[in-house]
Amino acid sequence: MNFLVYLVLILTVLGSGSLVFLFKQDDQRVLKFLLAFSGAFLIGITFLKLVPEVFSKPAMFTGLFVLLGFLLQLMLELITEGAEHGHRHAHAENEKASPFLLLIGLSIHSFLEGMPIVHGFDIKLQHTLVIGIVVHNIPISLTLMSLYLHYGCSRIKAFLFLLIFAMMTPLGSLFSNLLDTSLAISLDTYFNYILAVVIGIFLHVSTSILFETEENHRYNLQKFITVIIGLGVAFGISLL
Repeated sequence: MNFLVYLVLILTVLGSGSLVFLFKQDDQRVLKFLLAFSGAFLIGITFLKLVPEVFSKPAMFTGLFVLLGFLLQLMLELITEGAEHGHRHAHAENEKASPFLLLIGLSIHSFLEGMPIVHGFDIKLQHTLVIGIVVHNIPISLTLMSLYLHYGCSRIKAFLFLLIFAMMTPLGSLFSNLLDTSLAISLDTYFNYILAVVIGIFLHVSTSILFETEENHRYNLQKFITVIIGLGVAFGISLL
């Protein structure tokens, strides 16, 4: 089962990144709608599924770990410059370094998201988390591929970077499963804390998407409907 999940996670990133060749580099309309949907979906599953789960267990400092995840994501954006929520900033003075810094920041982000995917825990919760990551990774992959091409990377090199990013979530999951089988730790407490960190990351990314999808923080009717659809899909999944 984990192999299938890992395959879906990897292929989603590679397939989504490939879509950049179907759109004009200056066409942001599709990306904005994808971001609006993914942001709404992400915050929906966070409050409807993940938050109730993590606070249903009597673990100390759970809220602190949520804040830690939020602050960690804020720190990561110092090097990713907001690629997690669709920003496509490029500065001439650091173009040579930016692809590698971007890869490092997004790889840490993706690795952490994969760590709560551990066998032995609620399979429905894991599937909800995987679906959230998949939906979230679609606009990220489009943005990442677009940025690498902008920085002058060849298509082969850009796909190589994208593949490394695609592997990070499965590697995060494999790391946690390795801890489960090799170390005498309370994985239940570990799972709760790492899920709390991921919740903090999701909260930062999703709120950034929802507030920054449109310039001047304004939404038109189409984007508002897209957000409602994203929340509705999240609600439907939370009932499964």
